[in-house]
Amino acid sequence: MSLTDAQIKRLKAPEKGQKTYFDDALPGFGVRISQGGTKTFIAICGPKRKRHSIGRYPDMSLSEARARAKGIQAEFALESPNKPARPVLKFEDARRMFLADCEKRNKPRTVEEYTRLLYKHFLLTGPLEDIDRHMLVRILDKLKSTPSEQKHAFVAIRTMMNWCWKRGYIENSPVPPLTFRSNPRNRVLNDNELRSVWERADEIGYPFGTIVKLLILTGQRRGEITNLRRSWIDGDTVSFPPEIVKNNRVHVLPLSGMTKSIIDELPEGTDLLFPSRLSNETPFNGFSRSKRTFDSKISIEPYTLHDLRRTFSSTMAKLGTPIHVTEKILNHASGTVSGVAAVYNRHSYQDEMRTAFGTFEEYLKEIL
Repeated sequence: MSLTDAQIKRLKAPEKGQKTYFDDALPGFGVRISQGGTKTFIAICGPKRKRHSIGRYPDMSLSEARARAKGIQAEFALESPNKPARPVLKFEDARRMFLADCEKRNKPRTVEEYTRLLYKHFLLTGPLEDIDRHMLVRILDKLKSTPSEQKHAFVAIRTMMNWCWKRGYIENSPVPPLTFRSNPRNRVLNDNELRSVWERADEIGYPFGTIVKLLILTGQRRGEITNLRRSWIDGDTVSFPPEIVKNNRVHVLPLSGMTKSIIDELPEGTDLLFPSRLSNETPFNGFSRSKRTFDSKISIEPYTLHDLRRTFSSTMAKLGTPIHVTEKILNHASGTVSGVAAVYNRHSYQDEMRTAFGTFEEYLKEIL
């Protein structure tokens, strides 16, 4: 038959074994259905009818499978009997190639996170094609006690393996279609906890302590503060470029009195306010060790740096700041002013944000 999506959906599993339906439109290409109902696209090559599995339906679309089958058949036709076998690609080499490609397409924060997850949890060796579903599930199962980390690790390895499959390094991605449920965080630091964190930040100083202070004062994301550059600051205003912020749009933020004073006192010599120890062009990234050292001298319930952003937002609400002004400060893409209203409302809210920051600083000075 000439395979179509509608026909593939209607195909029934055999009572036992497997059954293959070949495509009249592309000789040697078809879909194989197992007794359990799994539908796998295949390509048959050469006089010996060598079979190649391409991908599973509906994870892979019919058009993608047909294109891949043409490529496999073309590669097979070009191979001579005396041609040496294709070099084996090792997992560690594929990981390195994937991360190098990510640096060209993704934000630095994304590349940093993929690198951390893939090198921390997926210490696999050997040929890439030998990595199977059981290996990956065992690794992910070990992370059940940290649901958020488990979900992020799954996304990282799935993205990498899909990248490898699209480039023909593997016949199919071994990553299973898992789903993870994690409870949203709702941690908000109370006044005593916030004072403890601020005083500890004062004690530990630059760079990590200063970063923590700016997170408390501005409510911005960690990556936005650590990537902050002097060239983005004009007087008492900072403009975060699209490649840094989460929603890919310029974020213009007024700098309040305390924030401006902290920035003015930072060491000079580099455009980056918080460069790493290795390079003046790479932002600070030693969060795990710095956070452990930071928290070792304060006695409060566990918290994350992102909880400081939630605390900022909650405090703004407590102080009576209009929600649309807080959303503007936080630079939420789906804020209270959205849809058609966002298209026509181009007001910058700079004065309103300055007022809100001033109120927040007065409150912070009181609890300090």
